[in-house]
Amino acid sequence: MDIIQNAITAKASKISILICADRESDLLEIAVKDNGIGMESDFLKDVANPFATTRDTRRIGLGIPLFEASANRASGELKVTSKKFVGTEVKANFKLSHIDRLPLGDLGQTMEGIILAWPDIEYDLTLDNKNVRFNFNSTDIKKRLGEVPITQFEVIKWIGEYVNDGVKTIFGGILYEILS
Repeated sequence: MDIIQNAITAKASKISILICADRESDLLEIAVKDNGIGMESDFLKDVANPFATTRDTRRIGLGIPLFEASANRASGELKVTSKKFVGTEVKANFKLSHIDRLPLGDLGQTMEGIILAWPDIEYDLTLDNKNVRFNFNSTDIKKRLGEVPITQFEVIKWIGEYVNDGVKTIFGGILYEILS
């Protein structure tokens, strides 16, 4: 959620999220890519420093440093690439079976919240287990809805359930915290 919030703050109109769990290579990859304003190369070098932030409200930014620490605790790493006026990609990988890998959490509820708060952004969520792929795209949903707003309660509730069904289908037998 923090990385998605960074993309929103960077004025992204499209945010792509990829979550790939590969049991064979014992790897979980999470990538968030946006088309926001990007970062200067000088700032990018220090992006994992909690005291390097573009915020005006407070001088600490913990999203990327905490994501990096979480990846490192699970024998993984974090990589951030960015180009000014093009966008940013934040990629973390984790050892899938590592005891210190944090669970994904409620992805459906996360999607509900960001769509409710920022409905004009295009969200593209891909869940992959190297055998089967699930995709959710908010722009496709809006087209199907026609005049019905994506923020309508019944639609938001359906989105949460649909995404969580996708999580169970794709990761049910792979991520240990998700029951099939």
